[in-house]
Amino acid sequence: MNYHHRYSDPEIVETCLVGTGGFGQSFASQSRFMPLINVRVLVDRDCDKTIALLGHLNVPCRDIAICTSAKEAWTAWLAGQYVVSDDVAHVVDLPFSVLIEATGHPEAGARHARLAVDAGHHVALVSKEVDSVVGAGLAHEANARGVVVTPVDGDQPSLLIGLITWAQILGLDIISAGKSSEYDFVFDAATNILSCNGIGHHCPDMAKLMDAEDRPMADLAAARSAAASAFRQRAVPDLCEMGLVANATGFGFDRPDLHAPIARIPEVPAMFETVDNGGLFSTGKVLDVFHCLRRPDEVSLAGGVFVIVRCHDAEVWDMLAEKGHIVNAQGSAAMLSIPRHLLGLEAATTILDAALLNESSGASIPVQSVELVARATAELPAGHVLEMGGHHHTIENVEADLLDAEPLSGSSPAPFYLAANKRLCRTVAAGAHILMDDLETDEHSELCSLRRKHDQTVIKRAEQQEERAMKSRGPAETGHIPAQPMVRQTVAELAYPGGKKDEEVCSDTGGNLERVTCHGRRLSGQNH
Repeated sequence: MNYHHRYSDPEIVETCLVGTGGFGQSFASQSRFMPLINVRVLVDRDCDKTIALLGHLNVPCRDIAICTSAKEAWTAWLAGQYVVSDDVAHVVDLPFSVLIEATGHPEAGARHARLAVDAGHHVALVSKEVDSVVGAGLAHEANARGVVVTPVDGDQPSLLIGLITWAQILGLDIISAGKSSEYDFVFDAATNILSCNGIGHHCPDMAKLMDAEDRPMADLAAARSAAASAFRQRAVPDLCEMGLVANATGFGFDRPDLHAPIARIPEVPAMFETVDNGGLFSTGKVLDVFHCLRRPDEVSLAGGVFVIVRCHDAEVWDMLAEKGHIVNAQGSAAMLSIPRHLLGLEAATTILDAALLNESSGASIPVQSVELVARATAELPAGHVLEMGGHHHTIENVEADLLDAEPLSGSSPAPFYLAANKRLCRTVAAGAHILMDDLETDEHSELCSLRRKHDQTVIKRAEQQEERAMKSRGPAETGHIPAQPMVRQTVAELAYPGGKKDEEVCSDTGGNLERVTCHGRRLSGQNH
């Protein structure tokens, strides 16, 4: 069989899956059809759930061993059994290549990732809760040890980082980028019911807002938001994921809680434009999210990702519009999208890139330029526990903002998932950011100690790179863009930071620039 052209003489990659919930279940199920990946080590606090998952995959009970020590895990591994445990520490010394962290638990996930890196394993960091607080530092530490910590294809941050990098390699001028939210807003004109994720509300005002007509985009977005006021229109996971993309690419935000407009797919390149071109954004190179508004019989973007690019050559983009590409009415901007978001079903590309090529699906070396912080939406009394729960791992009466990152101090806003499950030691007013001094924090906790350790590397690095970026940008370009992991450069400058001419680069590389990194992920071969 002809496997992926990126992998010469491919070998079977052994993996350890930690967390058998949504992502873990879909990945384990799909792994049966992945010819180059084997999932024989599974970790979850609930071993019975793991056994049930393996039973669903038709694994005989005799081939499964529940292991409560490293010795038992090694015995089961050598016997060719599936190794099931409730603690990563029992399995971390086994000879697998990639640990897939998919628990979604900030403290536990940080511990799992740290143990794996210390043991010399690559880490596919599905848990954005961990990534948002210490992901950049873990990646930096892994790089020093010759392994990678990477986001995962199938989830939106990795897909969007790849799409942005692809567009940059092509020399496209990116105005903005983002994703559609996880669940669409579906309007049934026959009943005037607007539905999202199985919940419907009577929204008759939406009927006259389904078509933009000649309304200004800002007015249309505001009217739709008001019409759909019964629905939650900001989601912490959306902000979290855009923060990860910002840390990988250097893109910024137009407002700390995002615009998150309700938009129909053909309207996106008009809304995700700058104000002077009729859009929502005061500056360029920004990230945001939109809620896909559609009728029941219309296509969805399926939680996919997109870039909005400037149409510099009218003739070229007129031709592409005729072929069905989405260009705004002015002809100034176009939307290029990946209309899928398959979670664990497509994680194999990340795992194989890490194990066989030592490459990340995210930035080569990300920085912590953006922080997802916690903001109280009601007064929170001293002694209150910021309990995280639910499918989206939210905290009641707490929302999130995206701010420039800074080293942790008593007066700094607390990272959202560092604040999760902590007790308040003083009252926090409604509308105020929760500060580190507001929390009862165990400085020896896994997440806090890792972040303190990493603050001296990834935050300082971000500040230094922002200083260099400001020097290289003209006054019109500065905007509200946070620290950039890499200032936009030519391919020649990327390959040779000291500066060589294009012809010198081609001479030195034999014309092969496949492995050049641009802003985010490294591109090579046909995968990206």
